[in-house]
Amino acid sequence: MSTIAGRHAVITGGSSGIGLATARALAAKGARLTIVARRPELLDAAVTELSAAGADVASVSLDVSDREAVTAVFTGIEADRGPVEILVCSAGVAHPGYFEELDDDVFREMMEVDYFGTLWPIRAVVPGMIERRSGSIVGVSSDAGLIGVFGYTAYGAAKFAVRGMLEALRAEMVPYGVHVACCYPPDVDTPQLAWEDQYKPDETRAISGTFKPIQPEQVASCIVTGIEKRRFALMPDLGSRLLAVGAGAAPGLLTSVMDRSVRKARVGRDQRGARPS
Repeated sequence: MSTIAGRHAVITGGSSGIGLATARALAAKGARLTIVARRPELLDAAVTELSAAGADVASVSLDVSDREAVTAVFTGIEADRGPVEILVCSAGVAHPGYFEELDDDVFREMMEVDYFGTLWPIRAVVPGMIERRSGSIVGVSSDAGLIGVFGYTAYGAAKFAVRGMLEALRAEMVPYGVHVACCYPPDVDTPQLAWEDQYKPDETRAISGTFKPIQPEQVASCIVTGIEKRRFALMPDLGSRLLAVGAGAAPGLLTSVMDRSVRKARVGRDQRGARPS
C-alpha cells in the first residue's frame, strides 16, 4: 500500500496545470484531497473531474498571497477534513520581461504570489506537523531558481527565494520527522506557460526554446515519488538534473552557453529593429 493512501493532501494552485495533475496523481494513490485556487469556476470543474474519477475531494477559493485569508482557510480546512498531512504549494505566476521595462508591481507580484504564496500555507501547517512529528511539504521552485535566466529578474528572484526557504526549512524539520521537498520544473505545457509566452523577450525564447516543454503529469509523478521516498530536490526531467549539476559544478559554462543564445537572438531582434540595442 502507498504511504500516501488515506492521508489528507492540500494542493494550492490545484485547479489547473501542475497542481491539478498532482491532485490526480495523489488521488490515484488514495489521498483525500483539498484543492485550493483563486477562481471558483476552475475549482468547480476540477472537483467535478476528480470526483468522477472516484477521488475524495473538497475545494476552497483562496488568494494564497493573503496572509490572513490563508490562516483562516487552513484553520477551516483542518476543522472540516482533519490535519493537513501533505501540502503541495504549486500556485504561482511568471511574468518575464526586460528588467528596465518591467513595472515595479510585477516584481512585487512575483514575490507576493510565488514566494509568500508558498510561505503562508507552509506557516499554517508546520506547527501541527511538528506536534504530530509527521507530514510532507512540497514547494515548487523552477529551473529559474537554479540559475539566473535572461528575462526572469522578477520571477527568478522569487523562485530563488522559494528554494532558499525550503532548503533551510528542510534542515529545521529533520528532527521532527517532517519531510520537506523542493521541485524544479522546466517549462511545463500549462495555461500559465501560454500566458507567460506573450511577454517573453526574444532572448528568453532563444534560451527556453532549447528544450521542449514537458507535461504537467511528469512533474506530478516526480512530486508524488518524492513524497513517497522523502526526497528533497525533485527534478522532473533530465534537463533539470543536468542544469542542477551544471549550476553547482560549472556555472560559468552555463552562463556562457546562455550568453551565446542571447547574442544570436539580439542580432535577429536588432535586424528587425524591434528594440534599441
